[in-house]
Amino acid sequence: MDMEAAIRHGTMQVTVLLLVAAALAIGFGVAGVGASLPIVVGLLVLAAVLFVARPDEDRFGPVAGVDMDGIVQSLWLAPLITALPLLVRLSATPGEMQAIGGLLGLAGMANYFLRPVYLLGYDLVTAVRESVGRANGR
Repeated sequence: MDMEAAIRHGTMQVTVLLLVAAALAIGFGVAGVGASLPIVVGLLVLAAVLFVARPDEDRFGPVAGVDMDGIVQSLWLAPLITALPLLVRLSATPGEMQAIGGLLGLAGMANYFLRPVYLLGYDLVTAVRESVGRANGR
């Protein structure tokens, strides 16, 4: 896999994981559940179960240009991502849970929309690296 494809797949994977984490936090908030230690422990247990149950082989392939196998392999990270801010703010109210979910979703969408900037940065670094090599006579 070339670097540009790796950047595209990696940013899409991070975006989906952050959106799933946001959905978990917003779901708790909509259900009227605030943050607490049992919720955090439950999310950590869910992460462990998903880690153990993840498939070893490629089963899904790309769907609409998204590497579903990579997302399913790393889906266990979504509850972990949700648990981290809740661990910092164990007394979050349901409204604050929705706000935390909104911030996680915002981070995911910002990552998605910054993908062209990541690719531009890679292209610039590659161009500079190639021009430095030619300037030194190599």
